[in-house]
Amino acid sequence: MASQYQYTTSPRKLEPTYPKKAPKKKNLRVVEEVKRQNIKATKEQKQQRTRITMVIVMIFAVLLVISYRNSQINEKFSQVQNLKKELASVEKENEQLKVSIENSLNINEIEQTAKEKLGMQKLSNKDTIYINLPKKDYTQTPSEKIKIDQKSWFEKLIEDIKGLFSN
Repeated sequence: MASQYQYTTSPRKLEPTYPKKAPKKKNLRVVEEVKRQNIKATKEQKQQRTRITMVIVMIFAVLLVISYRNSQINEKFSQVQNLKKELASVEKENEQLKVSIENSLNINEIEQTAKEKLGMQKLSNKDTIYINLPKKDYTQTPSEKIKIDQKSWFEKLIEDIKGLFSN
């Protein structure tokens, strides 16, 4: 009789005592390898692919239009802002010019400039010349009589057309 003791430090491997189940047989069909090139898509699959492609293209086009429009809006907005800044600077300059004009309209300054730069002098009583004019009316009456045409625009148009054909 053999001894059941084991003299090594590693435990002995025990086989399980439960019955082993046989592997299930799967109903597998053998399929021949078909080249990918020989598979043809049906008309429905082609139509569905076409629809999907068209939807993607339409979505892309809509997003492109939206993006373009937003860029146009941003460009116009920046133009408006630049014009507002320019308007503010022009208005400020205009106000400064108004103030300088009001300051330069001093009568004494104008008189002094006229004397110094232009050599002008104030008029005296000796420089005044009086002229006697007769009390006759100096308006001239027209020598020709003015003919007032009271024809309608339609009658004038017809006359112009007749004038064209008569030449």
